[in-house]
Amino acid sequence: MTVHGRWSPLPPPGRLRTLALATLANTVGSGLWLAGAPLYLTRDVGLSPASVGLGLTLAGLLGLTAAVPLGGLADRRDPRTLRALLQLLQAAVAGACLLVASFPAFLVVAVLDALLTAGHLAVRAALVAAVGGPEGRVPAFATLRAVANLGIALGAGLAGFALAADTHLAYQVLVVGNATTYLVSAALLMRLPGYPPPATPARPATSGRARALQDAPFLAVSGASAVLALHATVLTLVVPLWTVSRTGAPPAVVSAVLLVNTSLTVLLAVRLARGSDTAVPAAAAMRRAGLVLAVAMLLYAATTGMPAGPATGLLLLATAVYTVGDLWHSTAGAGLAYGLAAPESIGAYQGVDGLLAGLARAVGPALLTWAVLDGGVTGWCGVAALFAAVGLLVPPVTRWAVASRDRRAVSGSSGHGAHRPAPL
Repeated sequence: MTVHGRWSPLPPPGRLRTLALATLANTVGSGLWLAGAPLYLTRDVGLSPASVGLGLTLAGLLGLTAAVPLGGLADRRDPRTLRALLQLLQAAVAGACLLVASFPAFLVVAVLDALLTAGHLAVRAALVAAVGGPEGRVPAFATLRAVANLGIALGAGLAGFALAADTHLAYQVLVVGNATTYLVSAALLMRLPGYPPPATPARPATSGRARALQDAPFLAVSGASAVLALHATVLTLVVPLWTVSRTGAPPAVVSAVLLVNTSLTVLLAVRLARGSDTAVPAAAAMRRAGLVLAVAMLLYAATTGMPAGPATGLLLLATAVYTVGDLWHSTAGAGLAYGLAAPESIGAYQGVDGLLAGLARAVGPALLTWAVLDGGVTGWCGVAALFAAVGLLVPPVTRWAVASRDRRAVSGSSGHGAHRPAPL
C-alpha cells in the first residue's frame, strides 16, 4: 500500500489530484534539468565548471529577494492564476537556455530563473493552503512532496538518454523538454477554480510582508527550521563526497543512497505528516526530526574507513533513518509556517519562511563540506549536536510564538473595526 492506499502517490480525483498532476509535470522538468544542466552548460555551451558554480551561487542569492514580495502578492491576488503565470514565465526562461553562449548570458538567465523559482515556491505554498484549507494543507503539502520526488526521479531517468547520447541535439531536446513541462503545469493549474482573496471590511495597519518580517517569534521558529534544512546538503553533496573519499564503498552506492531516499519519500511522506496540522504538534514533530537527523549523522560518521560491504549497508541504513527525519522536518516545517502565520497573510509568511530556508541552502554547501570533509568524524558529531539542539529548542520557541499570536488575536478582536481574517 502506498500513501493513498493504492500503488500510486497521486490522491483521489479532485482539486488536490489536479494540483498533484501539475506538480508532477513541473518536477519531471526539474529532474531533467538537475540531471542534465551541468553537462549541458559545460560540454555543450562550453562554460567552465567553476563559472557554472559561481553563476548558480550568485543567482541563488539574488533569487531569494523575490520570495517575500511574490508571497505577499499571493495574499492579494488569486494564487492559482499567479502561479500559472509564473510557470509561463519559467517556461520562457527555460527556453532561453538555448540562447546561452557566454557567462554573462548564462548569469542573466540563471538570475531570472532563480527569481521566478523563489517566488514560485512562496506562491505555491499559498495555493496549497487555499486548496487544502486549514485542516488539509499539511497533508496536501506531504502529498505533493511525494509526487515531487516521483517527478524528479522520472525526469532524471529521462535525462539519462540525453546524457548517454551526449550530442548538441540531445541537449537541445532536454532544454525544450524542461520548458514544455512548465507549460503543461500551467495548463493543469488553470483547471483549478480561482481563489480570489476575500473581501475584507478593513485592511491591517501594516502590509502582510512587513508584518511577517517583524514577527520575531515566527522568525525564530522559521529560523530554527531553516537550520535543520541544512540536512538537504548532507544528502546531495556531503554523503556522495564522503562515500568516495572516506569509505570503502564503491561510487555506485551514491545512486543507491539517492534511490532509497526517493523511494521512502514516495512511500512515507503522507503517513509521517499525520499530527503536524497545527503548531504545537508540529513543533513536537520538529523535535523528533532534529533527534532522528542527529542519529543519521552519527551513523554516517561510523562508516569512516569501513570496507565495501559494511560501509554500503550502513550508508543505506543511515539514509533510511535520515529520510524519516527529513520527512518529519518538511511536514513539521509546513505545519509551523502555516499554523503561526497571520491568516490573512499566508503567502507573505510563506515567503519569509522560504527566504530563511533559501539562505540555509546558500550557506550549506560551504559550511557542511568544511565541517565534515575537513573535520571528519568530529565534524559529523558537531552537525549531529547542532541538529539535536535545534530540534529540542523548537517546542519552547513555538509555545512563545503561539502565545504571541494569541495575544495579537485578542488585541485585534477587541479593537474598534478590527480586521477579521477570512477563512481560506
